[in-house]
Amino acid sequence: MSFLWGVMGGPSAGPQPSGAETIQKLCDRVASSTLLDDRRDAVRALKSLSKKYRLEVGTQAMEHLIHVLQTDRSDSEIIGYALDTLYNVISNDLEEEEQAEVSTQFYFLGDLGMLECQPISRDCDTDKFLFRMSWKHAASQLEFDFHVRWPGVKLLTSLLKQQGPQVQQIILVSPMGVSRLMDLLADSREVIRNDGVLLLQQLTKSNAAIQKIVAFENAFERLLDIITEEGNSDGGIVVEDCLLLLQNLLKNNNSNQNFFKEGSYIQRMKPWFEVGDDNCGWSAQKVTNLHLMLQLVRVLVSPTNPPGATSSCQKAMFHCGLLQQLCTILMATGVPADILTETINTVSEVIRGCQMNQDYFASVNAPSNPPRPAIVVLLMSMVNERQPFVLRCAVLYCFQCFLYKNQKGQGEIVSTLLPSTIDATGNSVSAGQLLCGGLFSTDSLSNWCAAVALAHALQENATLKEQLLRVQLATSIGNPPVSLLQQCTNILSQGDKIDRRGSKVQTRVGLLMLLCTWLSNCSIAVTHFLHNPANIPFLTGQIAENLGEEEQLVQGLCALLLGISIYYNDNSLENYRKEKLKQLIEKRIGRENFIEKLGFISKHELYSRAAQKPQPGFSSPEHMMFDHEFTKLVKELEGVISKAIYKSSEEDKKEEEVKKTLEQHDNIVTQYKKVIREQDQELEELKQRITTLMSQNEQLQATVTQQVSQIQQHKDQYNLLKVQLGKDTQHHNSHGDTFQMNGIQTEEVSKLKEELEEWKNKHELLQGLIREKDFLIEKLKSSQLEIGTTELSSQNSRSDGLEHNNELQKNTTADPVLGDSGVIVAKSSELEGQLEQQIKELKSEVKALSEEKESLKQHLDSSSSTVAILQDEKIKLQQEVAESKKEQDDLLVLLADQDQKLSALKIKLKDLGVPVEDEDDIESGDQGDEDEDVEEEEQD
Repeated sequence: MSFLWGVMGGPSAGPQPSGAETIQKLCDRVASSTLLDDRRDAVRALKSLSKKYRLEVGTQAMEHLIHVLQTDRSDSEIIGYALDTLYNVISNDLEEEEQAEVSTQFYFLGDLGMLECQPISRDCDTDKFLFRMSWKHAASQLEFDFHVRWPGVKLLTSLLKQQGPQVQQIILVSPMGVSRLMDLLADSREVIRNDGVLLLQQLTKSNAAIQKIVAFENAFERLLDIITEEGNSDGGIVVEDCLLLLQNLLKNNNSNQNFFKEGSYIQRMKPWFEVGDDNCGWSAQKVTNLHLMLQLVRVLVSPTNPPGATSSCQKAMFHCGLLQQLCTILMATGVPADILTETINTVSEVIRGCQMNQDYFASVNAPSNPPRPAIVVLLMSMVNERQPFVLRCAVLYCFQCFLYKNQKGQGEIVSTLLPSTIDATGNSVSAGQLLCGGLFSTDSLSNWCAAVALAHALQENATLKEQLLRVQLATSIGNPPVSLLQQCTNILSQGDKIDRRGSKVQTRVGLLMLLCTWLSNCSIAVTHFLHNPANIPFLTGQIAENLGEEEQLVQGLCALLLGISIYYNDNSLENYRKEKLKQLIEKRIGRENFIEKLGFISKHELYSRAAQKPQPGFSSPEHMMFDHEFTKLVKELEGVISKAIYKSSEEDKKEEEVKKTLEQHDNIVTQYKKVIREQDQELEELKQRITTLMSQNEQLQATVTQQVSQIQQHKDQYNLLKVQLGKDTQHHNSHGDTFQMNGIQTEEVSKLKEELEEWKNKHELLQGLIREKDFLIEKLKSSQLEIGTTELSSQNSRSDGLEHNNELQKNTTADPVLGDSGVIVAKSSELEGQLEQQIKELKSEVKALSEEKESLKQHLDSSSSTVAILQDEKIKLQQEVAESKKEQDDLLVLLADQDQKLSALKIKLKDLGVPVEDEDDIESGDQGDEDEDVEEEEQD
């Protein structure tokens, strides 16, 4: 395939000689003209001919166009014509026409700075370069001129369509290559921006590296802005292009999906699905846009994604209200069928395996009278053969996703079948009744869907399998009811005799899948199944017959059901013990034949299709044979059943012992799990209680802090008042007579000690008064609390408080230290008078008590302030006494030194012969003089 065939799309409808000659003349003109205007006119003419004569322009003008791009880059007009011509040559559709003259090869050299396309002609001895295109030159002009940027974008888009991987690699290794292309989304010219979206679509196809770069270049933000500007689902084709680009970036790209979720872009998807009450007359573009939007949601929650990523996206969709919006569309009227089908599939994957979303979906009701659960409404569509096939498949998938890892939902569905929960009035239909109706209808597709749905209600839930054995069905008037299990086996054995619409094999396959799921890992169900003597002969007869290819699938499923009856048999029925069933197989079927028939299941083509993905993807009802979850069960049991058939009785006994041990172990584990769940519940309750207590504690702490602040404020106010009233008297004793540092005597020190003791006594007295005030305040508080209940107790409490207050006032008046607080005492007396006058009214009493309490608090603060002042004065006096003692010690030391000096001088004078009187003589002389003076005074 040559370049002209593979890239340009083949030759024109038929080259005309006049056209070829004209193109040759224009090429000569481009090559030889010295004037820019002449070259521009020639390139413009080539552009006009390039659509009709693609092959001629491509083979003759390519080299000249490349030369123009290299030499005339300063002229944007001729550059635009050249790019348009190249685009026309490359982008046309491929036409199948023989072309033997020229065979070329298209390949790329360089990077984004030099993107070259070189065709090599095989008709000449030497290779000829037909064209060389410089992308860097074009890109540099794109930022300035519309006539250059637009054709450049279209040309690169066409190159990506034709040679995507090569161009992607060139752009990927080019510095800032992707970033420069991302700037197209910010272009103010819509036509360039829109074509830039198309370019990025081609650029991001099947290239995870480029997808990541584009995503981290803020592509999500820009694309969502464009979608919002264009009107969301009501927008035009630009919205469709943006959604396709978003799908390219997110599909199978876990990194981008996580970035999309972490960037809170899921929340911006909710407005897409806001539909009105009138949903008639949707345009085709709106249907397309909404379909792509739903697919984009499914990309984020696809079952093929990592479970952790899917779960986080599901939770985000619930918290932002996206799931609720989807359920609104699901229950709305007038929604187109294909949108409704895709919405059901989307809701299915949003709730699949997410308990929170499944619980919400179970609570959704259809807007009917009376309201019905959404699940019931959907099941009604599933078992209705008049509904479209794709819609019924979507409802089945939704029901499967609702029950996936949802034991609570499974229990609710099975409970609607149990006798104790069936509505006796018949006014409402339940999910269980719909499933039974579909299971026993004459439509084979309804049989299959109902059987698979019921099998999902029993998946990995042994308890529900046992409970379903209690279901009894009324077959006809006058006949006793039969169990659901018995009715299934009856229909299975009479399948060929019942006239059904559709494939009879489909009905039997559905019932066999239900029975295999029901009996697996449930010995009680196996016992009930074996209790019917017709079941084992029917299975062995089906397996032993040589049936056609269509019936081989039924034979394989019968072999699987018989193998399950052996493997999970607890030997409680003597006639159907494991060993006897194996002997029956050996006698009537043969072990090798049994294993061969069992292998028919996994070898079937439809089995392989169903095993690929959870969603039922069937092209027609006839292909609807296997369920995805059932394929897992077959894969799990096929090997163990094959081994069980060849095991001896001794090996079976050993296996039974192992099974019993495992069952005991499982029971112990189950008990521990139950204990753990109970402990978890208790822990959650304790956590909630702790949270409540912490909240209450915070409130109490705030209240205490507020009260402390108020008390401190009242103290500050009282201290300020006290300072203003007793400023002169507070410092009366602190500024007394000062001590003389050089002449202090022992008597003065004793006097200071006495004063200090007196201050200590006063301090103790004040402390006693403070304690009395504290007692009085506490009494007032208690009396204030009792006011609301009993008026008498309030009056008694207040009387006690007044008596204590009077005593406090008397003590204050008697105490000389508190003489300066007479103003406060007077205020207290005035408050007492007011209280006794207003004692008749409860509200006035409370106010008066509050004022009295404030007065007492002020009195208390005054005493505290006085004590503090006294303590300060005590500390000052102690410091002064200490300083006086120190000075006295210093004087004594000086006197001792002087005495020693005088004694030394006296000794020297005596040595020199100078008469010196001793101190004793001097003192005695002085004493004698004093006596004489006294006698003279007496004589006088």
